[in-house]
Amino acid sequence: MGEADWGGGSFGSVGTCVLAPNASAMTLDGTNTWVLRAPGSERSVVVDPGPPDPGHLDAVASAAGDVAVVLLTHHHLDHAEAARAFAERVGCGVRALDPAYRLGTEGLGEGDVVAVGDLEIRVVATPGHTADSLSFVVPSERAVLTGDTVLGRGTTVVAHPDGRLGAYLDSLDRLRALAEAHAVDTIWPGHGPVIASALPVLDHYIAHRRERLEQVREALVNLDRGPDESDPDGDPIPRRVVEVVYADVDPVLWPAAELSVRAQLAYLRHR
Repeated sequence: MGEADWGGGSFGSVGTCVLAPNASAMTLDGTNTWVLRAPGSERSVVVDPGPPDPGHLDAVASAAGDVAVVLLTHHHLDHAEAARAFAERVGCGVRALDPAYRLGTEGLGEGDVVAVGDLEIRVVATPGHTADSLSFVVPSERAVLTGDTVLGRGTTVVAHPDGRLGAYLDSLDRLRALAEAHAVDTIWPGHGPVIASALPVLDHYIAHRRERLEQVREALVNLDRGPDESDPDGDPIPRRVVEVVYADVDPVLWPAAELSVRAQLAYLRHR
């Protein structure tokens, strides 16, 4: 399936992606809501119900049937806003790292295993895009659901100040180690198409982040500034860095790029 015709669908023996109708420059084709169900099972797990769009939630409910639990990769509204209402509708709980987004008493974090019948989901903490970002490994498929940590195309935003570049680089290294060990071969992202080969994409993500960091360093040298958020005249250094480093990026994405630049500057200040 090509990028232009991405619309969700079935993947492996357990995964169904229901694409939310919230396409934008930031969400690509829309939010991928994942329904996971073991073959022959009547019970499912729903990951990231997405926005409160009635048609989308009807489609998720139809695909999911008997829902055992809703899981959240992180708290951003395009993934989590409908979680509570959807869970109440289908009669289950919501598990998330951030207690504010849970429904019920069970949380979710590194090392947890969610088992529904023969379906097993292993939780891997992957902070960086946000502090509460989680990824979910499905061992039977050698697949990992990455939320916004890795996208189906392009690269993601380190959403400063909640997101932190150092944590994000560590998370990419963690995912790469899983891919190198063949614990995961494919990526089922929160936006954009499924990635059939995880390792080269993770290598690209890591190289891209290192390259951007060097570009920010060079921009600061050219601006004759250190990695501070404002120069003595009060000029916004992050915005000026964006204009240099992201000159080839659509300006509509510059506000998001500025979040990543702020995260890069914070990272450099502690180097």
